[in-house]
Amino acid sequence: MITIVDYGMGNLRSVQKGLETAGFDARVTSDPRDVENAEKLVLPGVGAFRDCMRSLREGGFVDPILRHVESGRPFLGICLGLQVLFTESEEFGRHEGLNIIPGRVVRFPEHMTFNGEDLKVPHMGWNQIKLRREAPIFRDIEEETFFYFVHSYYVIPEDSEVVAATTDYGVTFCSAVWKDNVMATQFHPEKSQQVGLKILENFGKL
Repeated sequence: MITIVDYGMGNLRSVQKGLETAGFDARVTSDPRDVENAEKLVLPGVGAFRDCMRSLREGGFVDPILRHVESGRPFLGICLGLQVLFTESEEFGRHEGLNIIPGRVVRFPEHMTFNGEDLKVPHMGWNQIKLRREAPIFRDIEEETFFYFVHSYYVIPEDSEVVAATTDYGVTFCSAVWKDNVMATQFHPEKSQQVGLKILENFGKL
């Protein structure tokens, strides 16, 4: 059973359906006790970092998530669920995250260009990843595979060793991390068709 955290922000049904299509039982829960006892945990998210952390605290999810990670059980963060793993974000001021991975979350620079064309923020649509480490979720994923992104902020880890993949969009940014039992992607596997399902399948098999 794979548990998906429902803290009021996230594309929950799509993540659940993606995991089920990949062949796994998945449940969505808003009960911190289910998070505490989860075999494998998925933290999705869309929206603002500040609001996400507030919802996690008010819902009583922070300590259960931290204990799950500390236990060594598999954890997958998606999009905002990647960003809140970090120490802090500059979105709408300075806001503290879960600090599971030291680092910060910053906004894309203004006036980015590529081949003379302006790049829009948010970064939205299909883009390639470059694999930096052989993370378990990337098993049988080819170099420069396209995944679907929707975000205006990206993470900067203090330790480059946790970077599992990078993507170019005006700047080269970290698009996936791997630290022990913790894996997370800035892109949306549940919106990335067959290659995204492969990511979810790899996680489910851990």
